Amino acid sequence: MASDTWLIAGLGNPGSRYRHTRHNIGHMVLDELVDRMDAKYTRTKVGAQVVAARLGLGGPKVVLAVSEGYMNTSGKPIRGLVDYFDVDPARLVVVHDEVDLDFGRIKLKRGGSEGGHNGLKSITQHLRGDRDYIRVRVGVSRPPGRMETADYVLQKFSPDQADELPQLVQRAADAVELIITEGLTGAQNTVHQA
Repeated sequence: MASDTWLIAGLGNPGSRYRHTRHNIGHMVLDELVDRMDAKYTRTKVGAQVVAARLGLGGPKVVLAVSEGYMNTSGKPIRGLVDYFDVDPARLVVVHDEVDLDFGRIKLKRGGSEGGHNGLKSITQHLRGDRDYIRVRVGVSRPPGRMETADYVLQKFSPDQADELPQLVQRAADAVELIITEGLTGAQNTVHQA
């Protein structure tokens, strides 16, 4: 029987070159959650940095994780953490950028397709096709004109978006906490009406 631990994974790319890009919003949200816990990441043997803690005093056990590798290899370290912490994939929450949502919108869902997102594809592949994990989809909008999606998500946010980014990151972190404390349906009822 799997443990009652939640694994929260924020997707992104390593290094300062990518730190403030659209593709790294998952890392930004995890950094916000780690700050709220007044904790620091530790490195693991599976290629991820983690914080293992409780959400609030006596609250649920959570493992916050960011991969040390690139987006398209996210699945291997996440699978390693799922195995190590004995996490049911239904208690895996993945925070990622979503071009099919306007900037500032957040949508929560369980399962479904990967929608061309290479990080999600890698996770599903390493979970042997299991798509039953929860996604926190953070809207970054579609690229303008004929710009390639890959080029767009690897760019920094526009000045207007950068001004609103701290609030978006906080709201996405709130959504993660709601999923853990209220369940997915309760979190959806709150987040989708905002």
